[in-house]
Amino acid sequence: MSSRPGFDNERYLAEQTAAIRERVARSGNKLYLEFGGKIMFDYHAARVLPGYDPNVKVRLLRELRDQTDILLCIHAGAIERKKVRADFGITYDADALKLMDDLRAQQLQVAAVVITRYEGQPSADLFRNKLERRGVRVHVHAPTRGYPSDVDLIVSERGYGTNPWVETTRPLVVVTAPGPGSGKLATCLSQLYHEHQRGVSAGYAKFETFPIWNLPLKHPVNVAYEAATVDLKDFNLIDPFHLEAYGQTAINYNRDVEAFPLLARILARITGQAACYRSPTDMGVNRAGFGIADDGAVREAARQEVIRRWFRHRCEYVMGLSDKESEERAERIMESLDAKPADRPVVEPARAAARAAEASGKGNQGIFCGAALELHDGTLVTGKNSPLLHAASALVLNAAKRLANLPDQVHLLSPAMLASITHLKKDVLAARSLSLDLQETLIALSASAMTNPTAQFAMERLKGLAGCEMHSTHLPTPGDEAGLRRLGVNITSDPNFSTKDLFVG
Repeated sequence: MSSRPGFDNERYLAEQTAAIRERVARSGNKLYLEFGGKIMFDYHAARVLPGYDPNVKVRLLRELRDQTDILLCIHAGAIERKKVRADFGITYDADALKLMDDLRAQQLQVAAVVITRYEGQPSADLFRNKLERRGVRVHVHAPTRGYPSDVDLIVSERGYGTNPWVETTRPLVVVTAPGPGSGKLATCLSQLYHEHQRGVSAGYAKFETFPIWNLPLKHPVNVAYEAATVDLKDFNLIDPFHLEAYGQTAINYNRDVEAFPLLARILARITGQAACYRSPTDMGVNRAGFGIADDGAVREAARQEVIRRWFRHRCEYVMGLSDKESEERAERIMESLDAKPADRPVVEPARAAARAAEASGKGNQGIFCGAALELHDGTLVTGKNSPLLHAASALVLNAAKRLANLPDQVHLLSPAMLASITHLKKDVLAARSLSLDLQETLIALSASAMTNPTAQFAMERLKGLAGCEMHSTHLPTPGDEAGLRRLGVNITSDPNFSTKDLFVG
């Protein structure tokens, strides 16, 4: 798989910063900027735009930090349902806390948290209490009365007027969230209403990375956005308002296009002026397309992301986390690019490793798993499960040996150590499975490194696995998933369970 860079971060940063400064000036020096997508750790963008810095938006905010306040929105219903962010495997409320910590580490402070669409959810109350007792300002917004049809009610004291005003002092207010559907737009509009009631001519704009408006509709980068949002039923289309206003083709997505007439009416009512935007694309401040330096590289990377998403949706379906419609839509999107599972280089080697495990008869609890990983130099490494190790564990140890140029027969974990761990799990903890998951294996490797210089040398090479592609024939257990996430591996899996147990802790 090609790993050549396809994206120029410095060009993008310069273009995006200039565009935001210009929009702030155009908005009377008070702009509410809705930040779509992830403000930090945007791994989807990094996967489809090879070379893209997952934290480039934080670099942008650091350049603008003297002019910027940050508001963080979270939907009360997402807190109540314990909605999970897939990249980190943590709930949205936990991710909100993590995001505040991560921003603080970058010298960026969240001015306030807004809990949106609050209807008395107990979990939201607990979340608010936790933040307020740590000195974080929290505001609660109820669902907007009259939305979406009654603009007179929406833009009134009984609509946006019922929400508390969140005081900000700087010309740029970035409104962000842990994920989609968090109420960022409603918060921006509520704030605009209050600002204009106070005589401040504030403006609104939207910062989205995808879809990229100046790429073709069926460009793989834009198709990959559809694959990433099949659960939201998003799809890309030519912005009809932009085409009519300017005679130019621009790409947007269905929700923005569908919402534009209403949004334009609300903005006109708030400001008391004719609509300042003629299309949803006009509202956007997105220069990502100008950062693409190698179109061929990003096309192939985006095609690979579509395949990854297809595997993810198949796995989420068997785990009961999504519906059949989402899985089928992901498959149609993959077919639109004429992509196949085997086009992902690690898929067939992983399946061959599983067949080798079955042929040897050395699986675990009668299940035979295989895994394969592609190193950055293109080398493929495989691993299979056994009574001692999960397939992911064997794979990572094999990869460490390859990166350290060690022979396959070298033992990074001594037989004595494995025997001791097996005794602990079997005779002391009465574990159902004795095979070590990846998290256990990494701990064992670090312990072995204390007395084994070879193990120490191999362990240091594990940093080279970040960003590598991996496939497993079975769903990773929690311990495997946690270890792979910490290593930064991009994993896909076939929709097979790695144990017959219903509960895997």
